[in-house]
Amino acid sequence: METILRTHRLAKVYRKRVAVRDVSMTIGRGEIYGLLGPNGAGKTTTLRMIVGLVRPSAGEIELFGEPLHSGNRSRLLERIGANMERPGFYGNLTAWENLRLHARLMGMEDEARIADVLERVGLQAEKDRLVRQFSLGMRQRLAIARALLHHPEFLVLDEPTNGLDPAGIKALRQLLIDLAQTMRITVLLSSHLLSEVQQLATKIGILVQGRLVEEISVAELERRNRHHLELKVSDEKKAAVLLEQKLGIADYRVVEPGVIRVYERLSESGVLNRTLVSNGVDVRELVLKRDSLEDYFLRITGGTGDA
Repeated sequence: METILRTHRLAKVYRKRVAVRDVSMTIGRGEIYGLLGPNGAGKTTTLRMIVGLVRPSAGEIELFGEPLHSGNRSRLLERIGANMERPGFYGNLTAWENLRLHARLMGMEDEARIADVLERVGLQAEKDRLVRQFSLGMRQRLAIARALLHHPEFLVLDEPTNGLDPAGIKALRQLLIDLAQTMRITVLLSSHLLSEVQQLATKIGILVQGRLVEEISVAELERRNRHHLELKVSDEKKAAVLLEQKLGIADYRVVEPGVIRVYERLSESGVLNRTLVSNGVDVRELVLKRDSLEDYFLRITGGTGDA
């Protein structure tokens, strides 16, 4: 997969306060990357460095396979679309007029492109409506339309679902999925809605106190967090041998000394228990579990609260 963004030990220090430290992340073309973390973890600062609004104190940013530097900065950043703050528009202008004004500021006079992006975000029927009459969800979609005007390959969004109702979140989620799947636009977004990110992202990064402590694909996350029988046993090595040889179970994982997770034959907990005990392995606990993204997040961050 082609790499769209790679950062290496990215850091930002404001006077004596370290906002971001040693962040190394990788995003491939067409991925939707969800950046999670407790409040104050450094999510917004990280995004602002990536889109060129903040200069890193240390580290490297590579965009589209090229190290970002003064010589290619403008050329590479032109390939990015971003919405970093709460959507700001002229309320006394229509959606069409707002986008046309932005297009002219960028040196564009392509009205067909304005129509195209409005259609893409589901606002073509509202093009002549004053933006002051728009709901927050409509403003968020208009902000994405504005970010798409110049045909970006990489879209960076800071809290795009913040303040939206469930219907608005669902509409925005589907829009971003469509952009990634049909137009191969790579998306990097931050969010505090953990369950929403799980439905949207293909890859997740978790920031804690400015550090990227985890980077994991959603497929791997779901594999780790699917339903399983968790067994606390006296001898995990002997138990593993018995699972394979006596019960034919191959889909299991030793997660720590004395703890095994079994991902098949979940309805046969009694059989598992009897087989292990009769062969000399004490079973101290046997529980059917499934972790959510929230559980996983709290485990990784040490339970430091909302993202």
